Amino acid sequence: MPSMPMIRSLRLSLSVLVLALLVAVGLAACSGEPPDDHPGQPVTKRRAIFKQFAKTLEPMGLVARAREPYKREKFLAQAEELARLAPEPWPYFTPDANYPPSRAKPEVWSQAAEFTKAREQYVAATQTLLAAAKGDDLDAMRRAVNAVQDQCTSCHKQFRRK
Repeated sequence: MPSMPMIRSLRLSLSVLVLALLVAVGLAACSGEPPDDHPGQPVTKRRAIFKQFAKTLEPMGLVARAREPYKREKFLAQAEELARLAPEPWPYFTPDANYPPSRAKPEVWSQAAEFTKAREQYVAATQTLLAAAKGDDLDAMRRAVNAVQDQCTSCHKQFRRK
């Protein structure tokens, strides 16, 4: 027969396990974002590419604002990566890909010509940035980084929910 201290220990362990399980379930319920369980996961794929945009552009923005030192090879590699990524998310904006967790507004599809123009302007801005990064004019690079960021902001204002 188990001793009283052993029974108390088992009860305590069981209580801790139940509490941990309740916390885990509660946190999962509070995430507020449904999973992307649609075929091909277009929302997940385009969001991952947009995160790469931000990860690539952010250090360039720091250089453009003189918060980080300019290192030509690093800056050029980032500009090349951004230009490579620029056309990638757009095929994932299919008519059936506006479901949670998407933050795309319906205008992406109802104003398709304007959305196409916005994405073309973004891609062009990344090409301008790449050309500037291949040169030696730091002011041109700063302007090009700002132009890319302005394209992001403009498109988000028109086509993305907050």
